[in-house]
Amino acid sequence: MDYRLPDHLTTLMGELDTFIETTLRQLEQTDDNIRFFDHRREWARTDWDRGGIPRTDWEDLLGTARRLADEAGFYRYHLPKDAGGSGGTNYDMAVLRDFLAAKGLGLHCDLQNEHCIIGNNVGLLLMHAYGSPEQQAEWNAGLADGSRHLAFGITEPDHGSDATHMETTATRTADGWRISGEKMWNTGVHTAERDIIFARTSGEPGDARGITAFLVPTDAPGFEVLEYVWTFNMPSDHAHIRLTDVEVGDADILGEEGRGLQIVQHFFNENRIRQAASSLGAATYCIEESVQYAQERAPFGKPLASNQAIQFPLAELHARASSLRSFIRETAWLMDTDGAFSVSDRVSMANYLANRLCCEAADRAIQVHGGMGYSRKKPFEHIYRHHRRYRITEGSDEIQLRRVAGYLFGFMKTKAPKGVDA
Repeated sequence: MDYRLPDHLTTLMGELDTFIETTLRQLEQTDDNIRFFDHRREWARTDWDRGGIPRTDWEDLLGTARRLADEAGFYRYHLPKDAGGSGGTNYDMAVLRDFLAAKGLGLHCDLQNEHCIIGNNVGLLLMHAYGSPEQQAEWNAGLADGSRHLAFGITEPDHGSDATHMETTATRTADGWRISGEKMWNTGVHTAERDIIFARTSGEPGDARGITAFLVPTDAPGFEVLEYVWTFNMPSDHAHIRLTDVEVGDADILGEEGRGLQIVQHFFNENRIRQAASSLGAATYCIEESVQYAQERAPFGKPLASNQAIQFPLAELHARASSLRSFIRETAWLMDTDGAFSVSDRVSMANYLANRLCCEAADRAIQVHGGMGYSRKKPFEHIYRHHRRYRITEGSDEIQLRRVAGYLFGFMKTKAPKGVDA
């Protein structure tokens, strides 16, 4: 493996730099759009009177950025060529997500909304892999350009990481299916036309088989949003929903009946290595900003950077980030070479290490910057509050360590055949 970045990536990164500086920075300064990124960001982004969901003008601005990125040829880079993309690899995406997140807050990459000018369109990838011809004809175009999206309902109030014990059920009717149950952390329901609802259609609690994915209309009778759960970092589009005898047809099944968990698992590793790369990039931003500030700030007549109490913690974080970058890129390359499930243990390690690193780097940046670091004049509190979620939502620290231990101690397969879950 050649450890130097390939020419196509260095060229693309240069093009992205130009696009960000000539197009997106200008848009950020227009119509006071900078309010979404400066000290007013949480207030500006949140519609406090509508349950704390994202404000329409904030999401419209993100939509404009996606459209501009799409017109420039960047947004669909990650998609397969037969889905209108450039066929960007997992390695490419790991490099690019790290690169963009290391630039700090901006329209180029705002991870609170999973927004990035190099898209990570899991909804379209799922539709491309599992959708029927009729479903693809209806959804592919809108999902590809970001004008439409699907919500995702798997987690339940009493069942978090263990999806196999879900209590939401779908029972056969004369015309299709009747779904009842509740879902938590149902992201994006406030604007989604359909919600991918996972429900047990056969089998017993704990069985991996027997769970089916349904494309449920969010305006269907019996589909109810109980609340949007306010979080550490606002706004929140994470809904608690209830389904009461919601009627759907066989045509609304996504993928195979009883094989819904396969859909969940299919892109877990690809998505999580990209998320780990983003956390690494955000950590790098915190480290580099702290180094620069320590060189400029001179209390008691000498720069902060001259103090080993400042140098050593940042040097340690820098060493960890540099090592992790090599590990993430190698893991992404192996994923491209041997298949997503061949590196499940490495993906768990990458997520565990990257998400903790980002939280520690943001905390250290707050400490180095002192009072200003604690204030909302700096973005570190926002980075910390947002990336703290990934130590839960992308698989908790404990789940990731349990997975690593499963491979380490031989309770799980050391390597799965290409395309097969381990």
